[in-house]
Amino acid sequence: MNWQVIHLDVRSDLAHLAAGDGAAFVVFWWGSLPLGARRYAARELPLPPGRLLPLCSQLVAQQLAARLPELGAPLKPGGDAEPVIRLSTQTAIAFTQHSAIDQMAVGSVEIPDDLSVVVCTRDRPRELHGCLRSLGGQRPAPLEVVVVDNSEQRSAQPICEAFPEVRYVHEPRPGLSIARNAGIAASRGGVIAFTDDDVEVHAGWSAELARMFRAQPEIDAVTGLVLPSSLATRAQRFFQFDMGGFGSSFLPLRFDKSFIEEQLPHGPQVWRIGAGANMAFRRSVFARVGLFDERLGAGASGCSEDSELWYRILASGGCCFYEPRAVVFHHHRAAWDDLLRQTRAYMKGHVSALVVQSDRHGHRSNLQRIVRALPLYFSRMAIDVMRRGSKERGSVLAREVIGWAAGLQYLVRPGWRRRMAVRPGK
Repeated sequence: MNWQVIHLDVRSDLAHLAAGDGAAFVVFWWGSLPLGARRYAARELPLPPGRLLPLCSQLVAQQLAARLPELGAPLKPGGDAEPVIRLSTQTAIAFTQHSAIDQMAVGSVEIPDDLSVVVCTRDRPRELHGCLRSLGGQRPAPLEVVVVDNSEQRSAQPICEAFPEVRYVHEPRPGLSIARNAGIAASRGGVIAFTDDDVEVHAGWSAELARMFRAQPEIDAVTGLVLPSSLATRAQRFFQFDMGGFGSSFLPLRFDKSFIEEQLPHGPQVWRIGAGANMAFRRSVFARVGLFDERLGAGASGCSEDSELWYRILASGGCCFYEPRAVVFHHHRAAWDDLLRQTRAYMKGHVSALVVQSDRHGHRSNLQRIVRALPLYFSRMAIDVMRRGSKERGSVLAREVIGWAAGLQYLVRPGWRRRMAVRPGK
């Protein structure tokens, strides 16, 4: 099945949603403000204005409710913008208060002169070139872009030489957390943003991150929206639609210590805060809670070095904010075998991060998630696979179980468990 990714600005493109060569994943925007996304089968297109108008009205109304303080903003996890505004009045509010939504849709004019961007890469020169090209289009430009080459053979150096504004750092010790810590040490900004080499950033990405940190001094970390760059293969579509991609919320959310406390009995779901492909931190937070834990992440236990750091921030009384105005476009794994390997690594890394969180904070519910919640999840998914007869979901579930089993080793490695993330300069 052929899929298109369509970006639709509802201010000017609401005449109709035209039919294309196949199904469509449509991202709705109001200027620079992403409103929401929907997917449509080929038979549903073209979509007439009579069907587009109510949907766009609802999306705009939800943005107003989530962003206007007089309507209860900002939301916390578990909050819902929709009940704030009754469906019967959505159209009137959304399309008569143009001044409010138009003001939100104006891109940030903040100058990110204290924001460093760090890109960690390992033997993916083609992807890195696309990432750096998009970073070169940031308006206004960040303070600096630092590329940390985590390969042995300096494979990223020729690519970086084609971008004279980029600062190149070689860190041959393998591991994403090691590379990110090297980027922190090499950068100069008071705010450090991270994205991945398989990402292309929106033109206003770094400015939106800078705006959030300046507007809310109490915030320690900001994450943003990760949209698919392409949905051309079944692996990309399965990751986005069946596995949830990197999250799908288009509404801003505030996370603080209460998020940890409220979810503690069942294991806090810190991965809901965002994705490592689109995140930023105040430099000062690393002095307070430590750097990325080098036991975790790609090249080590698998992943979750980002969510474990968010966990530390919240547990220490800090604050994280999810701001979907900061947008990046991710190239999902195109090959099915690559998706299966990624799935195994994600689950293995998730288990290792749960062990670390339990050891560091004494929150035993993290271990309960390993030995109780995850096996129950596998059982439910297995029943669903048998009921639906989905071979694709079955193969992904098998890799999740293998990754979980591989992660159990960290429960019985006392030396590994005693190591802790260090603070800068130690």
